[in-house]
Amino acid sequence: MKSLSAIFLSLLCVNAFADTPPFPPLEPGPAIVQRVSVFSTTVDWAAVTGLTLNQYTGTIKGMDKKLVKDGLVLYYLDSFPCYGEADSVRVWLSPKGKMSGHLRIVCLYQPDHISFAWRNATEDAIQARSTGILTCPVEGNRYFTIDISKCERGPDWDERK
Repeated sequence: MKSLSAIFLSLLCVNAFADTPPFPPLEPGPAIVQRVSVFSTTVDWAAVTGLTLNQYTGTIKGMDKKLVKDGLVLYYLDSFPCYGEADSVRVWLSPKGKMSGHLRIVCLYQPDHISFAWRNATEDAIQARSTGILTCPVEGNRYFTIDISKCERGPDWDERK
């Protein structure tokens, strides 16, 4: 009985000290910026839906001088039913309407529109923060076309909540 009482008493003592932090609280400092690493789940779409993945290749035509300015960099934004192939999601549109880069996406079925993050920049500019979102209708089939003049400019990133 004495040993049972000793065990019970020691558990109470351990429990009492468990709520006490071992170190003093940290003083306020600069905010910690946490970066999130995103791993796409799109590789499972075919298994989950029972549909077959197909590759689609896109070109951009048309002109919107107000949007393109001295050059327009577009970054494809993955969205159901498609995701971009890693080496083919950045394209640049020149002020004369010529496209540089490749746009290849893998989809469960033909999309009727796709979205891009965009910014104005020269062709050889390094990757930087984009301006906002651009949603464009898709015409065609496996080799589709996007008319840049028919795209809708969404809110800039700092306007979103």
